[in-house]
Amino acid sequence: MDTIFTGRIFKIVKKFITNSSGKQVERHVVVHPGAVVILPILSDGRIVLIRQYRIAVEENLIELPAGTKEPGEEPIVTARRELMEETGYRADELVPALRFYTSPGFVKEEMCLFKATKLTAGPTAMDDDEKIETLLVDLPQAMNMVLSGEIRDAKTIIGLLWYNQQMERE
Repeated sequence: MDTIFTGRIFKIVKKFITNSSGKQVERHVVVHPGAVVILPILSDGRIVLIRQYRIAVEENLIELPAGTKEPGEEPIVTARRELMEETGYRADELVPALRFYTSPGFVKEEMCLFKATKLTAGPTAMDDDEKIETLLVDLPQAMNMVLSGEIRDAKTIIGLLWYNQQMERE
């Protein structure tokens, strides 16, 4: 495995696999330290979403709060930090829900979804390059936003679909 590029958050490595005919094939993989996505639910049942500009797609996206793990950091620590930084909310209860891969065809990034409840509002601590707007929506509105295509972020769609399924079971 050779490193092709090392950036602030991820690196790109060259790997070789043997295909079905026995030939070695070169592949490039984005190696990411992993991330978390948080599903914050207020006491009245509304969900805390954020709207932020994403340079990769050059548009504002509606998302659940999320962030990258620091080296050696446990996902729950990342979740607490990112929830506070992006929304200002602190969670008394933060429960792991799912683990999933974002794009396993070429990216080694595992995301951990956490359900955050018993929230307390406070100040945000956004990074210098972040401009985030908070949106509070109920679950039916959030699901309509997914189905209409207003929410296009995969981690957010996964989190909201998971939560909708959980609510239907109750």
